[in-house]
Amino acid sequence: MKKIIIFLLMLVPPVLAADQEPSLPKGLLKLTAYPAPATHLSDIDGISFSLEQYKGHWVFVHFWASWCGPCRKEMPAIQRMWKSMKSSGLKIALINTAEDEDTVFSFLSAHAPEIRALMDSDGQVTEKWQPRGLPSTYLIGPKGQVHYQAIGGRPWDNMTYHTFLQNLLKNKL
Repeated sequence: MKKIIIFLLMLVPPVLAADQEPSLPKGLLKLTAYPAPATHLSDIDGISFSLEQYKGHWVFVHFWASWCGPCRKEMPAIQRMWKSMKSSGLKIALINTAEDEDTVFSFLSAHAPEIRALMDSDGQVTEKWQPRGLPSTYLIGPKGQVHYQAIGGRPWDNMTYHTFLQNLLKNKL
């Protein structure tokens, strides 16, 4: 009987260690890495943007539209996350899908005034990325590879997501 108890106790530490490993925040999917689609857009002020310019950094690529209910709910959380993390090296690309400048300006001035909006006026860049819905977020590694995806709104300013993103910035995948 003593041998069985000792044997069972030897099994417990590995199980506990496995449970203590950090996990992905809810709704974030780890993908088999693949090259991010070429992304060239202008922001709401007409300033050019290319995803290539952010090589060497983690990039938070987010597709949204003002008419999208979950996008409307999520955008203030993205604004708060960005405000707390912009000095940490995380880059952000908020890509509006096929709306006009007045609509985007009005929406962002109310929900995320500090974030630069990229205009996919004809929806062609969104088509290259093929998100399965809005909002959709992709996390691109420093080598230009897509590593993670979130479909639907997330509480990006929540400590679980913040900690995950901070740990991600330490990884140079």
